[in-house]
Amino acid sequence: MEEVGISADSWPTSGIDLAWVNSPSNPTGRVHSDSELKEVLNWSEKSGAVVASDECYLPFPDLKSGRSILAIAQGKNSNLLAVHSLSKRSNLAGYRGAFVAGDSKLIARLLEIRKHMGMMVPLPIQKATTVALADEVHVLEQSERYRRRRANLRRALESQGFTIEFSEAGLYLWCTRNEEDWSTVTWFAERGIIVTPGRFYGDKGSQHVRIALTATDANIEEAVERLQSP
Repeated sequence: MEEVGISADSWPTSGIDLAWVNSPSNPTGRVHSDSELKEVLNWSEKSGAVVASDECYLPFPDLKSGRSILAIAQGKNSNLLAVHSLSKRSNLAGYRGAFVAGDSKLIARLLEIRKHMGMMVPLPIQKATTVALADEVHVLEQSERYRRRRANLRRALESQGFTIEFSEAGLYLWCTRNEEDWSTVTWFAERGIIVTPGRFYGDKGSQHVRIALTATDANIEEAVERLQSP
């Protein structure tokens, strides 16, 4: 596995079987632009490699709205897979309910692999997935909750000298005070708040922390109060 830059123009075009892209991103909440996704599509055509686009945070826009790579491809889905999870979209973590859309030939191969490995989705989870996917109201309501939580936490964090980077969509705030991440983790822990050190996602995150927006509204409000307390 090789980590590459955002721009696919610089990606190697030989010896690569699959590229995994993630927008909105975990942990940074960065949203890829249409032009960046088009570069990925061009790279796939040149290299012949499969592109898997992890779009599980797509239902939660904020400062920016992401777009599926399939929308950018406009029906030219060869070697493309878009991966979605109901764990995020519908708060069904633990159900392991998800779906993949895109290249029908690739999906047929995935189905064969799942069948022979005994990974069929249990019928109750299939039923729950069907109900969840048929309803957009709860998704819009949850998206609005995340917007409110992000705005409230952003103000509190900035009042304490934090810089919020990216965090344009999805479930997280990616922030820094230009210090070692474990020092920041300790600062939060002293206030009874748990955050994730950025280095868990690679050395480039060693001065950042990731803050999840998945606590309850009441807990988020309490965290804001603790952050703003002297």
